[in-house]
Amino acid sequence: MFIGHFAVGFATKPLAPKASLGWLMLAPMFCDVLWPLFLALGIETTDIVPGYTAFTPLKLYDQAWSHSVVMVLVYALALAGVYFALNRDRRGALVVAGGVVSHWVLDVLTHRPELQLYPGGEHVLGLELWASVPGTVAVEGLLFAGSTLVYARTTEPLTRFGTVGFVSMVGLLVLVYAATVLGPPPPSWQLMMYLAFSSWGLLLWAHLFDRRRARVKSEATSEI
Repeated sequence: MFIGHFAVGFATKPLAPKASLGWLMLAPMFCDVLWPLFLALGIETTDIVPGYTAFTPLKLYDQAWSHSVVMVLVYALALAGVYFALNRDRRGALVVAGGVVSHWVLDVLTHRPELQLYPGGEHVLGLELWASVPGTVAVEGLLFAGSTLVYARTTEPLTRFGTVGFVSMVGLLVLVYAATVLGPPPPSWQLMMYLAFSSWGLLLWAHLFDRRRARVKSEATSEI
């Protein structure tokens, strides 16, 4: 998935209102934050294979260190621990841990049976939603639309940047997703690696505009 992982970040903001959206985006994207780094270091490999799946030509067979079950659980505990050490927010730490695990859950839904339980294990996990382009777009589109609506309704802008930053990020993600669905296969896996590195900037962007937004108080709360 792509925008489905960002959707988790938007959707979990009401669950952890003290947490920055940057953290809540980093959690479900953490495996994909590590992925280009591991490619650059030669720890994992990938390739462009047209037809590998109907949705994406990326051959993601070698992702054990960034996407296997055991490693995802390790990353969930580690990232939640770092978040708690910095923020002393137990609820936010639990949501961060859940966000990391959500990446694996969504990837199992979309990938071919190529994910592993642990590095060196058999490639057996994957329900292959990517075999259907309409199915993938429908599932991710609904997740993303619903999550952005949740974020928009439970937060309100304090400054103009709180609005512009949010809207521009949503628009950019939609444009990139449309290009992925409708455009030609990427010319090389190296380009995909660099694009994955550039997505790190979106996490900072989310942190910055979220700081210019506040939690919407319910009517019941405002009357007290």
